[in-house]
Amino acid sequence: MIDRLQGLGRRIARLFVVKTKFEAFLLIYALAAGAVERGMTYLHQFPGTAGWIMFVACTLVVFMAGGKILDGVERDAALQQ
Repeated sequence: MIDRLQGLGRRIARLFVVKTKFEAFLLIYALAAGAVERGMTYLHQFPGTAGWIMFVACTLVVFMAGGKILDGVERDAALQQ
């Protein structure tokens, strides 16, 4: 019974592994869309400079995370060869 649950857990976990650059770019796009939406919310909540600072912070995080995601995909691809 425990072996079946562990096997099921491994199969579910494999769904959340980014294996190709295409998948990475889709993930980065989704992060960017969410970050821009959140940034727009900050612009409405905090008009002026504070809102723009928060908007820029939201979008910069996507650039940093995107770079790490792409580096990880490339590193994993290099390790598998």
